[in-house]
Amino acid sequence: MDVPVGLSVERDSSALPAASVPPSETQQAPVTPVQITVLSAQGLKSIKSDVLLTLVRVEYNGDILGDSSRTDVLPDGTANYNFMTSFECSPDGPNSVDNIAQKPVLLTVIEVLQRDKKQKEKMAPLGQAVVDLLPLLQGQCSFKVSSTLHAVPTSLLESLQPDAKGGLEVTVCTEKPLLSAAQLSSGNLLSVTLEAAYSVPEAFAPTGRLQNYMASLRVPAAEEEFLLFFKNGILKPAGEKEPLPRPKKWPLADVLSPGALCIPNAFIIGGPYEDEDGELNKREDREFRIQAESMKRIVWDVERRCYLDPTAVVFLQKRIAECRYWPVEICRMPVASPSKGKAGRADMGDEDKQISFHGVAYVNMLPLLCPGVKQIRGAFRVFAYQHSEVFEKTKSQRSIFQDLRTQLGLTKEGLRTPEISTLLTRAVPSRTQKEEKVKDKDSNRTTSNAPKIPLANATVEAENVAHLILEGQQYIEAGTFLVMEIKLDKPLVPKRLQEELTRRVKEMIPPRPRLPLRTTGAKQAVEDYHKHVKSIATAILNEYHELFGKRLPDQGAVDHRTLEEQKRQLNFELNSSGKYFAFKEKLKYAVVKIVREKYLKTTAFESQEHFQAFLSELYVYLVDQMHVALNQILSEEAAAPPAPLSFTTKEQLLLFAREAEADKDYKLASLYHQQRVAQDQHNIQSWLDYGAFCLLLEETPKAQECFLQALSLDPHHVQSLLLCGIGAAVLQCYEEAEIFLENACCLEPFNIVAWTIIGLFYELKNNNIQAGMAFWEAKKLLQAQLTEERSIPEAAEAERKGKPVSAAHVRSSRPGPGNHLPERVLDGSADKVPEAVKPSQVSVVPQEEADAAPKAPSPGSGLTQPPCTIFMKTVEFLMRVNAIQFVRMALAHELLNLQGGPSCAYYLVLAQTHLLKEDLSKCDECLCEAMKIDYMNPNVWAQKGHLCYLQKDFGKAKECYERTISFVEDAADIHFVCLRLGSIYLEEKEYGRAKQAYLLACKNSASCLTWLGVGIACYRLEEMVEAEDAFSEANTLNNTNAEVWGYLALVCLHGGRELEAEQCYKYALKLGLSKDALLQEIRATQRRLGFGDPGL
Repeated sequence: MDVPVGLSVERDSSALPAASVPPSETQQAPVTPVQITVLSAQGLKSIKSDVLLTLVRVEYNGDILGDSSRTDVLPDGTANYNFMTSFECSPDGPNSVDNIAQKPVLLTVIEVLQRDKKQKEKMAPLGQAVVDLLPLLQGQCSFKVSSTLHAVPTSLLESLQPDAKGGLEVTVCTEKPLLSAAQLSSGNLLSVTLEAAYSVPEAFAPTGRLQNYMASLRVPAAEEEFLLFFKNGILKPAGEKEPLPRPKKWPLADVLSPGALCIPNAFIIGGPYEDEDGELNKREDREFRIQAESMKRIVWDVERRCYLDPTAVVFLQKRIAECRYWPVEICRMPVASPSKGKAGRADMGDEDKQISFHGVAYVNMLPLLCPGVKQIRGAFRVFAYQHSEVFEKTKSQRSIFQDLRTQLGLTKEGLRTPEISTLLTRAVPSRTQKEEKVKDKDSNRTTSNAPKIPLANATVEAENVAHLILEGQQYIEAGTFLVMEIKLDKPLVPKRLQEELTRRVKEMIPPRPRLPLRTTGAKQAVEDYHKHVKSIATAILNEYHELFGKRLPDQGAVDHRTLEEQKRQLNFELNSSGKYFAFKEKLKYAVVKIVREKYLKTTAFESQEHFQAFLSELYVYLVDQMHVALNQILSEEAAAPPAPLSFTTKEQLLLFAREAEADKDYKLASLYHQQRVAQDQHNIQSWLDYGAFCLLLEETPKAQECFLQALSLDPHHVQSLLLCGIGAAVLQCYEEAEIFLENACCLEPFNIVAWTIIGLFYELKNNNIQAGMAFWEAKKLLQAQLTEERSIPEAAEAERKGKPVSAAHVRSSRPGPGNHLPERVLDGSADKVPEAVKPSQVSVVPQEEADAAPKAPSPGSGLTQPPCTIFMKTVEFLMRVNAIQFVRMALAHELLNLQGGPSCAYYLVLAQTHLLKEDLSKCDECLCEAMKIDYMNPNVWAQKGHLCYLQKDFGKAKECYERTISFVEDAADIHFVCLRLGSIYLEEKEYGRAKQAYLLACKNSASCLTWLGVGIACYRLEEMVEAEDAFSEANTLNNTNAEVWGYLALVCLHGGRELEAEQCYKYALKLGLSKDALLQEIRATQRRLGFGDPGL
């Protein structure tokens, strides 16, 4: 038996565009040989019991790489070939990385039939196997595989068992990796599996002329477009469902054994409809899906792959963000009649070329931009293909089938389908193909820009289009849908691993010093009494001085009558003003402690006599101790006791203030800012933060006082000067503002933000000439800064290689005290600038001042790239200090100076300004625009969540917050995201998730509210020990939170600690616990347990 045509046909010349170009005429790309070694075969006797002599043929990409020598089959069914061959892989050659991804090596074991010497030796295929080369694109240089050998079905060999399987031992190796380290880490592999089309129109019938059912999908890339093409769909009648799992198939046409079409270890698994990503995944669609899967259908089960280099991955992300829907075209085309010869091929009628039932399914690719998502699988409805509708939804201007119908119509029955993957893989011809087109006119068939068949007139064209639309409407009437899977080797947006989250949560709680031991007992009670006596005596003495003034020692003694009169007036003043009562109440608690601790009197007296005797004894003791305390004051000034340790730092107070601002509790936020200033009145940043808070409340005069106070502490503090200038400009004190801003520019002439702000100020005064000069200076400095930043890594690389480094590079790579490299907007810039700018420091404010700046949430700070214009750099600073008027001016300039449209950071800042004004609709519009530009920016999702939270749309807010925390990079205001997400979880009674959200909020920014949330979640989970620890931590950070005391009371009640429960309850009431639900829960628990309320 002769070897079938499919085993020996060489690859069509159109599939080898690079082969016709002489090596000397073009610059050859790097070539990597791929060596394939077939070691042995096993189980040949199980396929055919009487096989004696075989050889193995190796094919790849339609080319026969070689045949092994004839080898005897051993009695155990093995044959040792040890045959080695290879092919070359090169980017511009026929065997590129794209082909490696989607085409396997085809191995055919051929039986050599020995006949008489007079007859010619014949060969017959025995079995076929495939070897997937995908490991070569995963970083491996060599691998060994045992490939299943599938029997070739034939009716001529009675002893052949079609279901039998053997095996081939094969090794594949290369001298070096096909992909570089950068390509491996940043590249990706996209695979698309088209499973089937269900609920197809009734017009699809297995009778009549043979039809080729096809589908196609364009994959956008940076310079070229990949085209994934699926053909030869099988129309199956109604009956049993497709089995699950079932193997995926190679897109091959020259395979003799059906089993060899199956991709090793690749299966269609299926799954619940509700877990799919496409359409028809709701509960009401379930019955329709079940019925459709057992009705007439078209089955492909084909997987196509394409390798995406790092540039293509970035372009893919951008394309998905710009247009979420991708068109998947489907059609059928009649198979060409086998009676037509070569002469008739060129004159083939439109009947053989005409596509019919042209439909399109819209696949939503947006889930692939979610963190950690690398697969989409689902059902997608098929609609009639209409150019206007397709363009509106997908921005696609061309139809694949309309462009390629001439090539598709050349397929003939009975012959091997021409391999057209090369001409369809790329929608844009490569450089080699373009060169070959000049040399060979016939090779234009290899390009995807195929010539369209000219039509007689526009009327015929219109009729054809109308006919196609009518045919496509049958898809809608039948409810046709495609089931397909789109999978990536790595997610486009990585997600944090659980191990990393666990590790970072453990690092959240910093070590805290032990609380100082508090001495109790009689001694402490007496010391407290002395302290109160001294305090009251000092207060009375101050009252005396206010009434009668201080009397110096050289003025002599006061006579007795005058002294009695002063005593009478002092007593009257103390009683009439209520101060006497206040002093008595203040001293009462100290006396009660002495009674309890020293005299151990806690019960009622037996009789009135005992009570009077005790009062007399107590009075004498208290008077004696009063004299002791007064003598300590009068004899000598007691050394001032050390200030009690404060466990609340300035940074924590600032965080507490930010939390109160987020909750719009501005009174509490003001209190925290005041406490921060009171802790250290010489701290400049505390005054600036308080002033920025006042600007938020539009209390500009008060803000200006704070800025001036900060400036008084350091007249050369540039940030204080800038804020004083902004405050004066808002108050319309333009002369003062100009002085402040000019002083700032003089102190730091290379400060980009300072020049931009003074330019905005001049524009506010309608001084356009000076404004233009200031902006020009800022832009010049920014250009110098960017140039210097680019030179730093170049200098480091030169130093590593031992090359001489210029003095500019040395200075820039070793910052000194006056030379700080840019880390944040206010951190400063490079110290060395090009010759157009004098060598000095390009900065914003000194490093130590920038480090002290508040790390407040900045909605305009994107994670993708830093701001590269003077206005966006300035906006970051202005947003931190709440200078909204100047922010609007800077954004207006940014919009006018942009090339290519506004940036994501622009829309984020604009959304934040609308949010401050509570213009929620405009805020939503800005965030939608920001998402179109940078869909993977966590700051966008965080702001979207805040917007939905303020709109009381907690379900959508939760979705946005969950997506925000799933990104690898944290959003700028991740603390507030976790706080609000945790509160939503608590409201929805998802206590486990609430606990994790609040713990994440505790990371490096623990506050009373974060630990309170952790405690509430633990309490609801009945984890009482953890709950008490969390509430105690919250109480340590803020012991005036009534809700914390309330939950502590509940914990103590459940723990049976009566005294502690009562004390916590008292503090909760004293601090004004306002949550009625919590109060009711406490009182219900008290009534149920019978303790905890003194009134019970």
